[in-house]
Formats: sequence, C-alpha cells, structure tokens
Amino acid sequence: MRVTKAGVVDERQQYSLDSFQVGDSWRLFRIMSEFVEGFDTLASIGRPAVSIFGSARTSPDNRYYQLAEQIAQDLAMAGYGIITGGGPGIMAAANKGAAMAEGLSIGLNINLPFEQEPNPFTNVPLSFKYFFVRKVMFIKYSMAFIGMPGGFGTMDELFESLTLIQTRRVKRFPVILVGSDYWGGLVDWIKERLLAENYISEDDLLYFQVMDDPDEVVKYIKRTVVL
Repeated sequence: MRVTKAGVVDERQQYSLDSFQVGDSWRLFRIMSEFVEGFDTLASIGRPAVSIFGSARTSPDNRYYQLAEQIAQDLAMAGYGIITGGGPGIMAAANKGAAMAEGLSIGLNINLPFEQEPNPFTNVPLSFKYFFVRKVMFIKYSMAFIGMPGGFGTMDELFESLTLIQTRRVKRFPVILVGSDYWGGLVDWIKERLLAENYISEDDLLYFQVMDDPDEVVKYIKRTVVL
C-alpha cells in the first residue's frame, strides 16, 4: 500500500500484481515457481478432471449453487476429479459436491484483494498470484468445462477455452453451459451479431452446449470423456 503526499492511498499500487518492488527478471522466478508447483501437483492426480466455473457471489440457497453441487457430486461418484477456482460461491458448491462423494476436489485459488478466500472443501488446494498461470492449469488438466452463471471471470474462462478450441491450440473438449435462462441471451447475441456478421462460422457454435438438466450434463460428460 502506498500513500501519496496528500495522504491518499494509491489503490493501483495496493492491488497491483506485485506489491514488492523488484525487476521483471526476479519476478520470473515467482512465475516459474507457480508453474512448477502446479505441474507437479496436478500431473499426479491420475484421473480425468472436469472444471466447473461460476460466480464467487452465489449463495448456498441459490438453485445454481445446488445444481453445481449435485453435478460435481455425481461426476465425482463416477470417478472424475473436480477442479474449480477454489473460492466461494459456485466454486465452493462444486468442491463441496466432490468432497461429499469422497472424490478428488481440486481448488486453484487466486489471491485477490476482495471476494476470493479459499473454500474449505478442497483436498488438493493450490494458490496462485497470476491469473495466466492459473489458466494454464485449468486448460492443461481439465478434460471438460462446465460453465455455471457468473460474471467477468466466468466469461473470461469461457471465451478463453472457446478461443483455444477454435484456433486449435488445444484438443477439442466438451464445454457445457448450465442454465438456458442465464446463457440464452448471450447465445442469441453470438448468433445475431458474431455469426450474422461473419466474425465466427456456423461450426463454431458447435464448440459449446447449453443444458439445464444435471443428469444430462453428467451423461454427456460420461459419453465424451472416457475414464
């Protein structure tokens, strides 16, 4: 935290990526250590894993919290590992569901100045300072993505995955958006703007599925991600 001559806290400094004053070369060691820890930990999980994304602000009485918990529990019982961002809300719901099934419950927590505190339901916790390192772990060790309702972070993770699939930087994997009432408007906009104006092709719409039934989600994962 830095205070200006006028006595005002400079929030840009307080919430910057690095609060310590070092050169970029030294910062690389911190970045490398996060990659090494993530690779070493997740390379040994020994089973296909499914990432579940969604808002950190979702309360336990919300139906999407309960859906995430149910989907994660069913997938864990079927033998899949569950990966989340490790925080509260939808992430906690998914980790809780995996833990209830005595399954692999992985949390890739990100250090933030607000909102993000590690939830207590992970049995493989990791903590990251850098979003881009954390994203690599999601992409590398997840065999499918499930998007629950969320904000900017959820959209970032969704479109990151779709971009990598579209550009063939990764092998195509299932991307499922849960909740047609939530995602329907976005899907309509993609069709009416991106597709209609030739910014994407019609085949690009096949990279994701919208589903409402948790049983359908689990069955789809079982069909497309072989244990």
